[in-house]
Amino acid sequence: MKSLEVASLPMLNRQSSLEQISAELDTLDKHTLDHTPWPRFSYKPRVQFALGYHHNCIFLKFYVAEEAIQAKFRNTNDPVYKDSCVEFFIAFNGEASYYNVEFNCLGTCLLGFGDARENRRLLPEESIRKIKYAGTLQKTTLPSNGQVTFWELTVLIPAEVFTQHCLTTFRGVNARANFYKCGDDLPRPHYLAWSPISTSEPNFHLPEYFGSLQFV
Repeated sequence: MKSLEVASLPMLNRQSSLEQISAELDTLDKHTLDHTPWPRFSYKPRVQFALGYHHNCIFLKFYVAEEAIQAKFRNTNDPVYKDSCVEFFIAFNGEASYYNVEFNCLGTCLLGFGDARENRRLLPEESIRKIKYAGTLQKTTLPSNGQVTFWELTVLIPAEVFTQHCLTTFRGVNARANFYKCGDDLPRPHYLAWSPISTSEPNFHLPEYFGSLQFV
């Protein structure tokens, strides 16, 4: 199981611009999604993330390079995992239930809560709208492997988005989490994880494989 200390970023707060947040996250260590748990889905885009927090919000930035992208879904709680998608699952207080926070490369968000993949409760749009996001996308042709799309997504997640908990600060919080990249409907479907998973079939909804986060 992986473990990560989440640094406080005192120069930022929830009123900071996404440009400021993105630039600050660029200075932090990058963590790689290098586990491909299911051998028949062998394609492995290059994916990293940086993570920090202010006392009442989380700052998260994904860095992705992949051969093809898709961005069909535009409405909150659409099935963005079928698009070029990055995901952040987190559980608080040692609980079995967890939040799945999923974004396609446009920033369209699906956010649910529950203790398993089935029968999850989708959070209301008015809560999800509190998340701020900004992204960039650039296609480049590389001599070694043809056309590659580089995209980045920066998000600010306020504490009140986690509606099933009364979080007033993240400082000192210990949580369990995992970070993912997928693309179910892409030409080469793929599934990458930060903390390793050991199952026979693709499934990210496995909190027993979450790593640990310490908000220091």
